[in-house]
Formats: sequence, structure tokens, C-alpha cells
Amino acid sequence: MDAPVSAARAAELTALIRSTTGEFRTTSTPFTGEALAEVPVSSLGDVDEAFDTARAIQPRWASTSVRDRAGMLLRLHDLVLAHQGELMDLIQLESGKTRKHAYDEVLHLALTARYYGRRLRHLAGSRRGVGVFPFITQITVHHVPKGVVGIISPWNYPLTMALADGLPAIAAGNVVVQKPDSQSPLTALAALELLRKAGVPADVWQMVSGAGSVVGTAIVQQADYICFTGSTATGTGIAKLAAERLVGYSLELGGKNPMIVLPGADVEKAAEGAVGACFSSAGQLCVSIERLYVHDSVYDDFRDAFVRRVAAMSLGASLDWDVDMGSLVSASQLETVTKHVADAVANGATVLAGGSARPDLGPYFFEPTVLEDVTAAAECFAEETFGPLVSLYRYSSLDEAVALANEGEYGLNASIFGPVRLARGLAPRIKAGTVNVNEGFGATFGSVDAPMGGMRTSGTGRRQGEEGYYRYTETQSVGVQRLLPVAGPAAIPAKPYAAILTFLLRVLRRTTVRR
Repeated sequence: MDAPVSAARAAELTALIRSTTGEFRTTSTPFTGEALAEVPVSSLGDVDEAFDTARAIQPRWASTSVRDRAGMLLRLHDLVLAHQGELMDLIQLESGKTRKHAYDEVLHLALTARYYGRRLRHLAGSRRGVGVFPFITQITVHHVPKGVVGIISPWNYPLTMALADGLPAIAAGNVVVQKPDSQSPLTALAALELLRKAGVPADVWQMVSGAGSVVGTAIVQQADYICFTGSTATGTGIAKLAAERLVGYSLELGGKNPMIVLPGADVEKAAEGAVGACFSSAGQLCVSIERLYVHDSVYDDFRDAFVRRVAAMSLGASLDWDVDMGSLVSASQLETVTKHVADAVANGATVLAGGSARPDLGPYFFEPTVLEDVTAAAECFAEETFGPLVSLYRYSSLDEAVALANEGEYGLNASIFGPVRLARGLAPRIKAGTVNVNEGFGATFGSVDAPMGGMRTSGTGRRQGEEGYYRYTETQSVGVQRLLPVAGPAAIPAKPYAAILTFLLRVLRRTTVRR
């Protein structure tokens, strides 16, 4: 593997963190455990100062023209593509994923910047509404920024989750205070550097660093809106803090995502799709598939095709493009995967592929693993593993497949492989915020116009699309009344005025055109 980030470059990036403590913590790469950077730690005072600065600049930023804000996003699109080499290096070094999976992040961020850059004029515009009295009452609906948005972003997608959620926030006229995950600050800071090169003023998007329980909590306690991606347990705590202050939030949380392989499915294509759906970023992806339900008629053929492909996957710590799967991110992730596999086997499961750690490759490598005969007694039956582990199950009817897919408390993502008409008809019955047909997760995640988020304990709110923009705004209705007041002129008594209104309502019922 190539050398880690130079000390000079790391210092250049970490200088973008707001910190006055003089304290540092060391980050390391999952590939080897080697140190990457000394990262400044922010104090609660630093967080306070960040919010004070943000609140001072927000009105000025909101008054920036829509055209100028859109232009900055489109310049960011170009800068992300131009600097993709370094961005992918940092993503890999901090998260342990492969080159092709790091490129997914570059692609998604560029698509997001382009989407909101091109759509901003439409999204930011006001809408004329229908007044209580036609022609006399004029209604205009505005979308005004909430103010200061707090973003707490995860380590598993350190580039796209660092910026993609915040781009619609600043596009709408908000400003951002962010805490990137402690494992992956350099990637987020490199993205912030590009954002500033694109023309976004420094105080519009600030970053602080430190423990989530300290710095993250301080952000939640001050922000006008909170965006969080992470575990269901942490998200629940954030929701409680936000509810106490009556501020809004969007949370993308855990998932135990199912894939259904239908009768009539192309087994080879389904098996190929399942490999990417289960083992992208070593399974450390909120929308990754961990449960595979396969119809009896194709089960044996699918299992053999899938296991053959999984067994042929290459693992390694490389910044080149020739590796299929990289490393887990930490000792705790490795411990969870190891525990889940051992527990499943102890409860009767069979290992069809993988099943072992690979310390010969790096400290946190674990083979892509396929299990069969997993029982409800196993921890991985219902708990999220968040690693390269998937369990195979049979089913005999479509109703059974839907019931199995809907088991548990989660509802983030699902996948269906098989005849398109049958799969599309089945999709609305699945309790998941996104359902992909003949794809694992890329069709919805990569389509930036499509809202994405969870049902049940997988979260609330949506990123991407119009919903991803409007979550950062307050809807304001402005009504202008002409000629006479809604309550009627003083010269007409209430009873006859009510009779007049009743007559007009009946007329309008017959003449108003449906919209």
C-alpha cells in the first residue's frame, strides 16, 4: 500500500477545524493500523463560537442570490471530479474500503452538487396558492431557511455523507456547523476545502471535532435543525434532545435489509447483484443487504452461483482498482462480525463461504461470509451486523417472502430480483423507505431526485430530492386580502353574509376546476 497522508497535508486540512484547546488525538488507517494524522479537539467554547459566528453570517448568506448559490454548487461538482484522486485516497485510508467503492462516493457527491445546483431556482421559488375568495384573496407560499443546521456525519461514507446532506441546507440559505466522525475527519475536511474553493464563504460551513457525547451533544443543543446518520440507539437520543427544544431533525439509522429473489429470476444476474448489495464497503453500509430470501424453485441454483462468486472475491489493502473488498474500520466492527458468525454457528448455522478473520491482510480484515440455516436464536438473525455477513433463507410463496422481509423493527432498504412487473407489484408491500428492483441499493441511492430514508426504527425524514431540500426550510404562507375582509363588510349582518357565502360555495363547487 502507498504511504499515508503526509504530515504537511494532514496539518493543512486539520487547520480547518475550529479548535482552541491545544489538544490532539491520533487517527489511524484500518488497512494497517498506522497513524494518519494528529487531529485538533474542539472545546464546548469552540462549539459556542461556531454557532455565534454562524448566526451572525446566516442572514447575509440567505440574501445571496439563488444564481450565485447555484453557481457555487456547480463549481463544487467540477472540483470534486478534478480532485477525485486525493479524495479517493483519503476515503480509503480512513475507512478501509476499496477504490471502486470510494469512487461511489465521488460520484454521489458530484451528482448531488449538480442536482441542487440545477434545481435550485425551482426549489427556492415561491408558489402561488388558491385564496379563500378567488381574485380577492391572494396566497403566496415561501420556503424560508431554518437558520443554523447541525450535521453529525458517519465514518462509513466519509465524503458523501460529510457534504451531500449539507448541500441542500446551504442552497436553501442555511449555514452549517458539522462534526465529522472521529475516524474520518480528513476526508470531510478535504471536501470542505473544495467547498470553499467553489466560493462558499468560510463561516457558512464550519467544522468542529471531538467526542460525539460531548461535541455532538453540544451541536444538538444549539442547532435549529439536526441531520444525523448513525445507529438507531444514538439517533433515538438525539431525537429526545431535539424534541425538548421543539426543533426538527432527520435521522438515517440502522437497517437489517432484505433481498427477495423471485421465481423466474435470472439466477446468475441475481447472484452478481447480491455480491455488490451485500459486500460493498465490506458491508459497512446502512442500506447493505444482510438477509437473502430465495424462492424454493431457484434456491439451490442461486445459492451455488452466489457462493461461487463470494468465494472468488479478492481482499486487500490497496489504493489500486484491483481489489473486490477492503477492511472493516475498527476492532469493534471486527469483534461484532466475529461474534455474530460464531454465535450463528453455535446455534446451528452452516458457513457456506468465508467465516474467518484475515489478520494476514491487516488488523481488521474479515472474509465475505455467507451463512445458511440461521435460526431465530442467533444474534445475527435480527440484529444489524454492519459487516460482510449475509444469511440465506428459503421461502415458498410471495406472501411468505413479504412477511419475512417485513420482520423486525427496521425499514431502511430492500431489494427484489426477478421479473420486473412482479417485483414492482410487490415493492409497495415492503416496509422500507427504498426498494430496488434488480439492484441492491444503487438505483435509489444514486438517483438524487429520489428521496431516501427509513421507516420504523430506521429513521425519519428524507435526504435527496425535493424533500431533502425542503426539510431545511420553514413553510411560510402570506395572504393578501383585497376589496373586503374575509369576515365580510361591516354593513352586512352576520346571518345574511353567511347565506351569501353558502350560496357562493355551492356555485364554486360546480365551477371550480380540479387541480
